[in-house]
Amino acid sequence: MSITQQYLIDTYRARQLGGSAPPAPGRHDWQVVREWRDERQFRAALAGRPARHRFRGALNRRRPT
Repeated sequence: MSITQQYLIDTYRARQLGGSAPPAPGRHDWQVVREWRDERQFRAALAGRPARHRFRGALNRRRPT
């Protein structure tokens, strides 16, 4: 069963029972990624390591001194 099929079944069931519809699949993916990144940076800071950003590091390497 695909994610879309499960979502449609859950939506149908919620409508039949008078509940609210579940969030659409993929709707909160970026929020989960941001929270995971923040958690990783927080753990790095607790361990005494610099909390690095891959994109920012690449920009700093390309910047002329």
